[in-house]
Amino acid sequence: MILAALCITSGLMAQGFDKNLGTARSAYTSGNLQDARFAMEQMLRDLDVVIGREILKMLPAKLGVLSADEKQDNLSGSGALGVYVDRVYGAEPKTARIEIINNSPLLSGINAILTMPVLGGMMTNENQKTVKVQGYKALLNKNVETESQKINWELQIPINNTLFSVKGYDCLESDVLQWAGSLPLQKISQMAQ
Repeated sequence: MILAALCITSGLMAQGFDKNLGTARSAYTSGNLQDARFAMEQMLRDLDVVIGREILKMLPAKLGVLSADEKQDNLSGSGALGVYVDRVYGAEPKTARIEIINNSPLLSGINAILTMPVLGGMMTNENQKTVKVQGYKALLNKNVETESQKINWELQIPINNTLFSVKGYDCLESDVLQWAGSLPLQKISQMAQ
C-alpha cells in the first residue's frame, strides 16, 4: 500500500524523497548517523504527506447536505507521530469536521474507556456514550454551548493505531453517526498504518 502511494506522488515529491534517500545513504556510509537519521525523518514526513493526500481522496465530497471545503484541507506528516488529515464540511453555523490522526496520543485513553467497562463507567457521564460504527466501538461526546444552547458532537473511533474524529457543530446525533457510517474507515486505517 505504501509503495502504491509512492508511485502516485508528484515529480517534486519523488525528487525530494530520492534526494533524502541519497543523503541518508551517504551520511550513513560516512558514519554521520545524526545526518542519516535526519534525512530518514524527512523521508518519513514526505511519505506521510503522500499518504495524507491519498486519504483526502478517499473522503466523501459531501456529508449529508454539507459539501467539503477543500480550501481548508489540512494535512501533515511528522515522521514519528504519523499522518494528520483534517477536512471541513459546510459553512457556519452548521459544519462538520473529520480528523484522522495516526498514532494519536489519545488512542490509549479512548481504548481504555471503550474496552474496560469499570473504567468506562467511572469516566463517562450523561454527555458521553459508547456506540458502534461499522462494527467498531466508538465514543460519542455531546457538548452544549452555554450561551447559544447549540449542540455539538464529537465521535471518536479508534481503529488499530488510527483515531478518527467526526465532529458536528449545531447538528443532531443522528447526523454525526450517519456521516461516520459513510466513511471508508477500514480502507483509510489500512492506508494510514
